[in-house]
Amino acid sequence: MNRNDTEFMVQKIRTQYMEKDSSEKNLDLLRELDKEVKLPANVFGYVFGSISAMIMGAGMSFVMTDMGEHLGISNAMPLGIVIGTIGMLMAIATYPVYKKILTSRKEKYADRILELSEKIINEEK
Repeated sequence: MNRNDTEFMVQKIRTQYMEKDSSEKNLDLLRELDKEVKLPANVFGYVFGSISAMIMGAGMSFVMTDMGEHLGISNAMPLGIVIGTIGMLMAIATYPVYKKILTSRKEKYADRILELSEKIINEEK
């Protein structure tokens, strides 16, 4: 490790033990609020989108393979079309619902975030 890398690592560790001033504390709080706004929408999008993709894939499997016969279903194609269509509709609905959740969270936290960001900007001047 060369001298610059060593100095960088020392400075990085050192800053963890220094007291933060109010603008840094406010910036950390602003980041936390931003994360609190986005996290529920992101979790919904990933979880619901993944589940809907698996449901759609299960429907496709019924249509394109002999999986229905192994499960005792003589003609699995109609069931596969229904299941695949449900999964597809769920996948299509994921993004609008994600945007709705994100918009409502932004409206809920907008005043606090704008107030805190204004405070941070005014402290730096």
